[in-house]
Amino acid sequence: MKALTAAGGWVKNGRGEILWIYRLGHWDLPKGKLESGENMEECALREVEEECGLGGLKLGRKLTETVHEYEQNGERFVKTTHWYAMEVEGAPEVSPQTEEGIEWVRWVAEPEWRTALAGSYATIQEVAAAATL
Repeated sequence: MKALTAAGGWVKNGRGEILWIYRLGHWDLPKGKLESGENMEECALREVEEECGLGGLKLGRKLTETVHEYEQNGERFVKTTHWYAMEVEGAPEVSPQTEEGIEWVRWVAEPEWRTALAGSYATIQEVAAAATL
């Protein structure tokens, strides 16, 4: 099994909404693989910027780490993702990185994302719990 390291963000805007993406049939949060020479914080910020077309992010505290296994092209992977709280002023426009399979990205108010969370990945539920303690 191949080990991967990634980082991502729980991003809150000035209206208190959270940045969500929709990929592979699930509500998800922006995240991606660590690149050579990067630290976790840099990776988390870069991935949110790339996947959501969003700048002006302020990095907050580390929320949690999640681990999950998956299979791709017949190969097994175990991915550890480091999650960070982030903030952005106002409610800037966002756009999905479609080449990463992201169908949409948008700011979502708490009642809606709490309802959708039940159908998301267990790891995303862990991040939401850590972020809203």
